[in-house]
Amino acid sequence: MPGSRIEEQLKRLPTKPGVYLFRNGAGEVLYVGKAKSLRPRVRSYFQAGSSDTRAGIRHMTTRVETIETIVTGTEVEALHLEQNLVKRHRPTFNVRLRDDKSFPYIAVTLEDDYPRVMFTRERHRRGVVYFGPYANAKKVRETLDVLNRVFRYRPCEGPQPGRHSGIPCLDFHIERCHAPCVNYISKDDYRELIDQVIEFLSGDARPIRRRLEAQMREAASEERFEDAARYRNRLKAIQGLSERQAVERKSMGTIDVIGVAVSEERAAVQVFPLREGRMVDRFSFHLENAAGEEVDEVLEQFCLEYYGSAPSIPPQILIPPGAGDTTALEAFLSERRGSRVEVRSPERGEKRRIQELAQQNAVLALEGETFATETRRARRIEALEELREALNLESLPLRIECFDISNIQGQEVVGSMVVFEDAVAKKGHYRKFAIRDVDGQDDFASMREVISRRFTRLAADPGSAEWNESFAAAPNLVVIDGGKGQLSAALAAMQELDLPRVAVISLAKRIEEIFVPGRSDPILLPEHSSGLQLLRRIRDEAHRFAITFHRQRRDAASRTSMFDQLEGVGPARRRALLQHFGSAERVAAASQEELEGVAGVPAKTARRIYEQLHKTGRA
Repeated sequence: MPGSRIEEQLKRLPTKPGVYLFRNGAGEVLYVGKAKSLRPRVRSYFQAGSSDTRAGIRHMTTRVETIETIVTGTEVEALHLEQNLVKRHRPTFNVRLRDDKSFPYIAVTLEDDYPRVMFTRERHRRGVVYFGPYANAKKVRETLDVLNRVFRYRPCEGPQPGRHSGIPCLDFHIERCHAPCVNYISKDDYRELIDQVIEFLSGDARPIRRRLEAQMREAASEERFEDAARYRNRLKAIQGLSERQAVERKSMGTIDVIGVAVSEERAAVQVFPLREGRMVDRFSFHLENAAGEEVDEVLEQFCLEYYGSAPSIPPQILIPPGAGDTTALEAFLSERRGSRVEVRSPERGEKRRIQELAQQNAVLALEGETFATETRRARRIEALEELREALNLESLPLRIECFDISNIQGQEVVGSMVVFEDAVAKKGHYRKFAIRDVDGQDDFASMREVISRRFTRLAADPGSAEWNESFAAAPNLVVIDGGKGQLSAALAAMQELDLPRVAVISLAKRIEEIFVPGRSDPILLPEHSSGLQLLRRIRDEAHRFAITFHRQRRDAASRTSMFDQLEGVGPARRRALLQHFGSAERVAAASQEELEGVAGVPAKTARRIYEQLHKTGRA
């Protein structure tokens, strides 16, 4: 039988056709499926006498924490949408036809002066726009080859184009690059070229198709049949990349369909992007600070932010009825796109139907978020109440502070303080400490120093140099990461100060033992209790914050040590090397040619650096 949380979600499922996603507690997609009617299909997974006897499915239902649905018009549309979502999320419990390699993406490095368009399997770098994922790596590479031949963007690696010699490479001579490295193309013209690439990757393949078809016909008419066959194959590669998902609505062309739902506390927006009549994805947004706003105001603010950073804007955007005058919004988007953008509410036909679907999904998303918010709030209150009772606290622990120590063999010893208010992380109040008065590895003395420094500043006067907002509020509960020794060190530091009554405990990692002052045996909370889960989350966050600070200091010390040993490298050249490569490790791993390509570092000095790093000096 499903738990109460799942049962509440099952009651709110729509009876319309669509797609459902099962997610675990970490938000990962476990399973994607389709249904003619979502409510009975999804409920069937959690019924005791379910006809589905697959062991994997029975195991999956025990891990489901969240059920997400996307309403569609027909079961056929749900099938196509399911296919795209499976490709995108690669759920654990869906049937797979691929191996465990990550899906390929196409990346455009917009942060570079002359952006690259490249094949990648990553999707995490800042300043990079990713397109995908795609199912066939070979076709992605073929398409990149076609795009490179048509648009002639630079294929060279690195943030800057070209080689140190300043001479165009072979790619220029075989018409695979416009040679921005020697200024044969201006930065503005190159950016325009990249914008055309992004337009194609965003779904508009018509310009490149027309160009390839014209080249194919011209080659055939001139009896250059091998060239015509190459253009034909490239055209097929373009068509392969364009085959995404969804039912075709060719008469609708390239549009974005927006649904907006607003409540007294929040707002939800759904965006359905259609490219050449195909719905290529679904984007869901929840907006903050939207309480009491009208739909037209929410819509305008969302469009300004969303399209202000979008790589391309479609010529038409469909919005809900009653959104008011959109003249100013149309003017903004038209200027941003470089040609007219129409923003309107459809009144009839297929466009009205797809806009109503977007609106239905926005309402469902808002209802789901409202329910989830209330559920999370209730669980937080339950956790705080449980801690108050189990730890015999005088009041609810509304503000909890947790402290941890991190070091490796006594080097770069640091401490961390994380703060949770109302069982939610308050990251603006996090603080980190570099240990000053302890030599070597002594976790007890280090903890005592951190606690002393934190609570010494509790009574600081506002406006003084010692006052800090994160230290000004007294916690209801202090959690020490460790056992009895760390707890004793913290208590000793606090007893030296004139402090208000503050509850102090320690949480040991081995079997999650909770130690409290004046009690020899630990408190053991039930494994799945909400109070213990909250303490674990706070403890793990303090550990993560401390480890991050320790690594930063260790890496900084490593960089300083390495550069101090290099002859001919002062502060200016150190900055140049780090800006070019990004880290000391990449400097150490760089080839001699790569070092010679760093601006501000003479070639002779670069060779000396390489010799010192690799011990290759002449005998």
